[in-house]
Amino acid sequence: MSQKIHRRTFLKGAAAGGLGFLFLRDCRLVFAYQQNEKLNIAMIGAGGRGRGNLDGVMSENIVALCDVDERLAHSARQACPNARFYIDFRKMLEQMRNQIDAVVVSTPDHTHAVAAAMAIRMGKHVFCEKPLTRTIWEARRLRDLAQRYKVATQMGNQATASSELRQGVEVIQSGVLGKVTEVHVWSNRPVWPQGIPRPKEEAIIPDGLHWELWLGPAPKRPYHDAYHPFNWRGWTDFGTGAIGDMACHTMNLAFWALNLRDPVSIEAETSGFNGETFPKWSMVRYQFPQRGNLPPCKMVWYDGGQKPPAELLQGEPMADSGLLLIGSEGTFYSPGDYGTGYVLLPRQKFANYQPPDPTIPRSPGHHQEWINACKGGPPAMSNFDYASALTETALLGNLAIITGERINWDARRMRAVNSPKADKLVRPAYRKGWTL
Repeated sequence: MSQKIHRRTFLKGAAAGGLGFLFLRDCRLVFAYQQNEKLNIAMIGAGGRGRGNLDGVMSENIVALCDVDERLAHSARQACPNARFYIDFRKMLEQMRNQIDAVVVSTPDHTHAVAAAMAIRMGKHVFCEKPLTRTIWEARRLRDLAQRYKVATQMGNQATASSELRQGVEVIQSGVLGKVTEVHVWSNRPVWPQGIPRPKEEAIIPDGLHWELWLGPAPKRPYHDAYHPFNWRGWTDFGTGAIGDMACHTMNLAFWALNLRDPVSIEAETSGFNGETFPKWSMVRYQFPQRGNLPPCKMVWYDGGQKPPAELLQGEPMADSGLLLIGSEGTFYSPGDYGTGYVLLPRQKFANYQPPDPTIPRSPGHHQEWINACKGGPPAMSNFDYASALTETALLGNLAIITGERINWDARRMRAVNSPKADKLVRPAYRKGWTL
């Protein structure tokens, strides 16, 4: 073991039966070498949020960049001049499959699943932005693929790594609130146009934007700047609206602490759905059954200026976005998008409260958690087992928003048992050339 062993030589030898021999000689040296060697990472989506994710993984080797908009990729290409650049992630993965260890997906929602699935099938570790996917079937499919191919995964809801959010989960799970039967989550989104019709005028595709590739699996339509580079979030063919965009942040703490998965019913009140973009505002009501020792619980989501009744905050100022958990013994209030701070109400009752000793490991950082997992460390917290369930809970709200119907959800069969319209939204149809 005195001679340096290259990662791929090590893995090849392990697969051929040399793993036991190497570990018997010096287990610590092999593990340390794997941890210290850099990953070869490819970025799918290099502009916008992709540029931020690039900063999070710059400790590793960035070997390839891919973006359908060459203008937005300029900063990333300057930062990584030795990385090969592509406009089509399918060609990148095919041509560089033996040079890539891991992939970061930072595209619009409608291409998350096709990009992540192709990488996973090649045995690549994947970090994917939130929400994990645009539809429920895609979320479950990525979960199943990640389990099958045994790759390290993480969704980009970065506050999951914060010590403050993890302490909040510990506080709730300690039982200090008593039985929690009511949750309220609200957002200051959308900050992009919603409730608008499809543009009728024609627009010229900007130089450097490869529109057909941007559309990916989505239905074909002409280019317009109403979609790209930011406002795609409000369009049902491309984005997931306010609840899809922000629930993986703002709902996250409550979802983790109370295991808020598999609701039995979901219904929505909205400003009206026009068939193209999500409504200007919505309120979504979820009903969860008993979950182990946790009692039945209702959760209400608010966006577009809607907020919970002010009296629930017991005199506290209403933040633009936030989270409330109401229990038989007290209320947990976390103002802001990310669950990274909280107060217990009423304040007088909890004036001398001390949080419990930590039970959840603290994170080295959201991206570093994933990098460590890629190198053989423990799974990242927001791995696709967790992320797919959180994404599904959020996206079930969109079934009610789009259909205008109460959804009776059969989680085991992945079916809206009372709504054929909602059932059609669970699994998307893709354009030719795009598949999971």
